[in-house]
Amino acid sequence: MDSVARSPNGFLSALTADDFELIRPHLRTADLISNLVLVEVGETLKRAYLPHSGVISLVVKLAKGEHVQVAMVGRDSIFGAFSALGDPTALNAATVLVPGIAQTLDIDRLRAAADQSATFRATLTRHGLAVYAQIQQTAGCNISHTVESRLGRCLMQTHDLSGSDKLVLTQEAMAQMIGARRNSVSLVANTLQHANFIHYSRGRIEITDPDGLRRTACECYATVKAQYDRLLGPRCQ
Repeated sequence: MDSVARSPNGFLSALTADDFELIRPHLRTADLISNLVLVEVGETLKRAYLPHSGVISLVVKLAKGEHVQVAMVGRDSIFGAFSALGDPTALNAATVLVPGIAQTLDIDRLRAAADQSATFRATLTRHGLAVYAQIQQTAGCNISHTVESRLGRCLMQTHDLSGSDKLVLTQEAMAQMIGARRNSVSLVANTLQHANFIHYSRGRIEITDPDGLRRTACECYATVKAQYDRLLGPRCQ
């Protein structure tokens, strides 16, 4: 049967009509409130999140208190795929980076749908692999690329995932996104603003020249996008 075209979320829209019906009665709508902690490392994830807008940040917390983002999930995918396919214990923390709206679903319901339908499970697996590919690329990126190119990558990814040119991001949040110090982020943000790629003021960013900002981004932006296109089809633009 035809895929579901009624949802702005990429995972839901990728499901066949029959597979969507397995979870449709159990979907609930929830606000993604800025900085809301969805799960801490070691906790059992009880609900999956399927953003319609807004962005969820997957974060690794280090012993000295540093927080480093390893992946983002927005309107293109689902947070909770691996918990439904295997161990529900969270391997990283998850917080709301950009506020928005999501549909939520109990992990048990998601797992039951995957057990009931091979096509549903295959779609869920592809979305989980796409997030894993992003995690791998981010690890290499944070070691190898400049602060400017990493910030360009993350801002473009956030733009794509949220579907908005206007973002609410503090310097602290941007530093966490790219694993850098706040003063380095401040200097780079000023450089991007002087180039007229962004307008930045008091934690609010407007991407005024996406093409220019895309040129500052490292190769990882295009690499992750290509991986998502291969696994999921063309991403949200």
